Amino acid sequence: MAVKSKEALTGKELLAKVKENDALSKRELAKVCGYYTAGKGGETRVNLSEFYDALLSAKGIQLEPEKSKDGRGREASYSVTVHKNGQIVIGAAYTQEMGLEPGDEFEIKLGYKHIRLVKLGADDEE
Repeated sequence: MAVKSKEALTGKELLAKVKENDALSKRELAKVCGYYTAGKGGETRVNLSEFYDALLSAKGIQLEPEKSKDGRGREASYSVTVHKNGQIVIGAAYTQEMGLEPGDEFEIKLGYKHIRLVKLGADDEE
């Protein structure tokens, strides 16, 4: 089980720490600012993506537009649980965000510790 760092810096504190440690590499800087997890084997994983997102946010730069919250329903959490009957329910929030319609068909591709859904008849291939 991975253990998250205690406190990841944000806002003005993050910007100040980055400025005072500008000689460090990106990975070292992210770790100093608290953006890492420590695994049970003692290995450390630096979370550069979270670090960069926090930097952008501290600078007031928003890459994704804020979604309107109308107070109805739950927010999408981007995690699911396998039900007792073995099914996984994705939920309407995700299908709406992707613009999926009733009747859309997918091919299920199984990988090592992941499942990939590929929409059948999709014109744009990855």
